[in-house]
Amino acid sequence: MRAHPTGTSSRRKASEAASLDCATAFQTIALDCIASIKAQHSSACAGNAEAVHQIRVAITRLRAAVAFFAPIVVDAEWLRLKKEIAWLNGPLGAARDNDVLVEYARRKRYRAWAEHISEPVDQRQTQNHRRLVRCLRSVRTQRLISGIAGWIRRGAWLARCKRNKEAETLQVYCARELNRWHGRVIRKGRHLKALGGSRRHRLRIRVKRFRYMLEALTETVAVWNRGELRQLHRPAKRLQRALGDLRDLKRFAGLASGSPQAENGKRSKVPPAGYRHRRDKLLGVAITSYRELRHAGGC
Repeated sequence: MRAHPTGTSSRRKASEAASLDCATAFQTIALDCIASIKAQHSSACAGNAEAVHQIRVAITRLRAAVAFFAPIVVDAEWLRLKKEIAWLNGPLGAARDNDVLVEYARRKRYRAWAEHISEPVDQRQTQNHRRLVRCLRSVRTQRLISGIAGWIRRGAWLARCKRNKEAETLQVYCARELNRWHGRVIRKGRHLKALGGSRRHRLRIRVKRFRYMLEALTETVAVWNRGELRQLHRPAKRLQRALGDLRDLKRFAGLASGSPQAENGKRSKVPPAGYRHRRDKLLGVAITSYRELRHAGGC
């Protein structure tokens, strides 16, 4: 995350944001995502796991921005681009998920347990990264990135937006949408402890997008300064991370079902050392963060 601007820089950004409309704010946020994808492209092709992660983050930020400004920007061209992004996200997600599993397998506490599954995981990591590199270097991906950038700068949505003479101010629109997204997260997160894996995963995606828009509106276009939304951002970030770590931990423990057959002819399903303690701790952090986010109120 970028360092928070202070003093004169912060006031200048706030002043600039006050003069923006929703269309310009969206363009600024979305083009920042495209710049991040381009900046990480070479490193991702070289097999850098962090670069792969950052490209995924940039794509998620872009999709969050489109969802946030959907009444203004969504058109037929975006629906086409969205399908292409889903195609790119396939190999990106597979490579990233495998990188996380390999990282778990190499941790000291899990190393002995992972000995019987480390080779297949490493093999899958190599295969997934090779597939991803082919995808990233393809003409299809190059056309996708340039197509998204062109749509952001001069898409049909922009002309439609300019014809709307009764558009809300940026701050009014953003405050209303943030409150709506916050309310949706709170509704979906009720009974968090009892949620199944798929519903918990969908909640994590909602929280992640909410967090990314909080960051975009306090950093990229600075509609507010970070302190004004800290009571929302901190618990949202902790909740997203706890749910993400919980998902990764469960996926890693699930590798036991694919381990070699035990002496009795059954597949081993013994979880890694400390698995239950770590699982319960992450769930506790998620529940506490959810309660803090619920009590934080609106924007």
